[in-house]
Amino acid sequence: MRFLVQRVKEADVTVDNQVIGRIGQGFLVFAGISAADVEGSSPEKIADKMVKKLLGLRIFSDENGKTNLDLKSVGGQLLIISQFTLYADCRKGNRPSFVNAAPPDAANRIYEYILKKCRQEIPTVESGSFGAHMNVSLVNDGPFTVILDSNELNLQMN
Repeated sequence: MRFLVQRVKEADVTVDNQVIGRIGQGFLVFAGISAADVEGSSPEKIADKMVKKLLGLRIFSDENGKTNLDLKSVGGQLLIISQFTLYADCRKGNRPSFVNAAPPDAANRIYEYILKKCRQEIPTVESGSFGAHMNVSLVNDGPFTVILDSNELNLQMN
């Protein structure tokens, strides 16, 4: 599972010229679910650990200008967009392969689970439309971008 996290001043997502999600200060998160995530017996456990890590990220400035505050501390909001292309394999040729991405039904189930878990902790959690062509706009704050990967965080379970 991969989360590409961008600290933003604001962000929104549009489908068919309609804004379907909009946030102020917080995180814009692109969430990718791999085939390996859904093949195991505990994709929800991996998602739980990824959400915990996401919500615990201390990348907002405190009164001394140090990145020391998490999302809750600043009253931040979340916009979470499903993005299977985070599992693009570009090693061969010029056209990415997406064989490492989870099948759509399984990925959507885990994406919805991630949204549910985040909504239990953060008052404002907006989302994209799974599988739709989306236009995402943001004002990146920093810029500050972090990648969380369940394999690198030793969160994969068999």
